[in-house]
Amino acid sequence: MFIGHWAPALAAATSRRAPKLGTLFIAAQLVDWLFFAFLLLGIEHMRFSPGITAMNPMDLYDMPYTHSLLGSLFWSVLFAGLVWAVMKDSVAAVIAGAVVFSHWLLDLLVHTRDLTIAGSPPKFGFGLWNHPAVEMPLEVGITLLALWFYWRTMKPSTLRVLVLAAVLLLLQAVNWFGGAASEVRPGTSYLAFFAYGLATLTAWWVGKSAPARARQDGRVNA
Repeated sequence: MFIGHWAPALAAATSRRAPKLGTLFIAAQLVDWLFFAFLLLGIEHMRFSPGITAMNPMDLYDMPYTHSLLGSLFWSVLFAGLVWAVMKDSVAAVIAGAVVFSHWLLDLLVHTRDLTIAGSPPKFGFGLWNHPAVEMPLEVGITLLALWFYWRTMKPSTLRVLVLAAVLLLLQAVNWFGGAASEVRPGTSYLAFFAYGLATLTAWWVGKSAPARARQDGRVNA
């Protein structure tokens, strides 16, 4: 799953106690930001194995620190703590932490058996990447539904929302149809950072246009 990870961020951002949309976009993909950073550093590993699933050639055979259940919980709590330190709002912190953790739950739906509880077997994954007719409309559907819900609830600029929709759909199209690399290189991580960064910056820009998002109590928002 790619853009579908941002659906929980868009839904959570409709809460008046939530952090800003840009912050929640970071939360939603935090474990992947970390995974591609750890990939660069040689801490976690993957390889390209065309045919390993019908949709995704990535063999994610070693990612104990980011994509294990305990690892995801750790990053969720850490991010929640950072949000609390900035906002001094426990509800906002819980929302942010929940968005971070949603990544693991959504990955569980689409990944093959490469997710762990604590970094070692048994491994889990329901494997929707092997069922494109289910995964593709599901991913686009939940993302656009969440974006529509955010637009209807928060009243941001319609033009900016359409730009965000276009960016997300373009990124997803490249992910699905752009061709697979043959080997893992530093550019693998840099390309991921570019995609996550572009989506996050666009979401931040959209969030700035939502008048209903302004907090009434004057506290600092993350």
